[in-house]
Amino acid sequence: MALEEIRKERLKKREMLQQKNLDPYPAHSGRFSAVGDVLKKFLSAGKKKITIAGRIMAKREHGGSTFLDLADGSGKIQLYLKKDILGENYDLAVETLDIGDFLYIEGKPFKTKKGEPTIEVSRWTMLAKSLRPLPEKWHGLQGVEERFRKRYLDLLMNEDVSRRFKFRTELTQAVREFYIKNGFLEVETPIFHPIPGGALARPFKTHHNALDLNLYLRIAKELYLKRLLVGGLEKVFEIGKDFRNEGIDATHNPEFTMLESYAAYWDEEDMMKSVEALFLALAKKFGSKGEVEYDEKKIKFKAPFARTTFKSLLSRYAQVTVYDRESKESLRTRARQLGIETDEFVSKGKIADEIYKKVCRPHLVQPTFVTNHPVDISPLSKKAEKLDEVRRFQLVIGGMEMTNGFSEINDPLDQRARFQEQEKLHGSGDIEAHRIDEEYIEALEYGMPPAAGVGIGIDRLVMLFTDTKNIREVVLFPTMRPK
Repeated sequence: MALEEIRKERLKKREMLQQKNLDPYPAHSGRFSAVGDVLKKFLSAGKKKITIAGRIMAKREHGGSTFLDLADGSGKIQLYLKKDILGENYDLAVETLDIGDFLYIEGKPFKTKKGEPTIEVSRWTMLAKSLRPLPEKWHGLQGVEERFRKRYLDLLMNEDVSRRFKFRTELTQAVREFYIKNGFLEVETPIFHPIPGGALARPFKTHHNALDLNLYLRIAKELYLKRLLVGGLEKVFEIGKDFRNEGIDATHNPEFTMLESYAAYWDEEDMMKSVEALFLALAKKFGSKGEVEYDEKKIKFKAPFARTTFKSLLSRYAQVTVYDRESKESLRTRARQLGIETDEFVSKGKIADEIYKKVCRPHLVQPTFVTNHPVDISPLSKKAEKLDEVRRFQLVIGGMEMTNGFSEINDPLDQRARFQEQEKLHGSGDIEAHRIDEEYIEALEYGMPPAAGVGIGIDRLVMLFTDTKNIREVVLFPTMRPK
């Protein structure tokens, strides 16, 4: 039967309930138990009346009786409707109840001959009449994109998906508890920024009418969190959404969830130890003997994590033997040979970073810290002893960048000079370059203690611990082109 015909039939059933003075969408459902709790206490329930509510997931008619499967978020149980018990309400149930309807019932527990826990229904009430049929099987939704567009059906019909998103909540909570346990204060900072900052990325732009002010959705939380270090809050973290007006692929969604944490009097070595401790704790809690499987490979979390430098990876995997001897043009030529096209205006370091992402990073399967990045792609990192490098690190696992952290610049003059270099790149056409943030520089001039910070992608963390290859599988409502 065509969808529109099914919908017409269900509208008739809705009208039938109304003709019986029964509201198909009542506001009050009455007190009831969770299905999971009923199942746990089923043997001791005896003949005591049970009240539950949930969605009908299956319907089977047998002469003068009907069996329904009723499910809520805690479990599923069988219902037994009998004409001898319900009388006219039995006929109404047969005529009006469909798979997908929400139902409230009262009844007595018993077990069938096959030993299945069942409730003999003595009273039922419609809580919400469904007008569209649920997919009979998951294949009832056409294609992967349809699953993302109709996530509610994805969650309802696919237990693995439902479990994945429940796990996401558990994992995020474990991350939060780690930072709180280690003395970090959870804070909230603005999502609207007058200047996009804290990362090299293209922002989303909007306008506030009352203030006649252009604003940007934040691309990172960094500059506001570091203002808190200036204000005397020495260890802070925030978990929340960031937004970047960039492409969509297996590990990127324009709207994503990041944790950022900052600690005064720490350097990048202290922050790497903290990140290592976090991942070891998560692997112990959610892995198997400290291991997880990702992309058919076993990831072993064992301290200390491996380390390598950005330039050594370019030498090993991209044949950029001596990065310091490369010119911007020679590096662009090498990138082109590797199938990477770059714009004329981008910096030498950004070309190298594109090579690293495509050619080098996929080789890093086990937890590995990549350090000593070029200064021109790290405008907020303290310089290393070698002045064209910075005190920065990224943790890569399974070929994915999981974290990005560094020792923070707290010299306002150095920060201004770095911003000015970025401003030149922006003027040349690099829309991802960092802009000058005068208010942030002013805050630094009041004095910020030495500090280190890190950003951790929560979406990618969930991907890693659930062996998921596409970020859209771990975001409830991913950004998609309109149908």
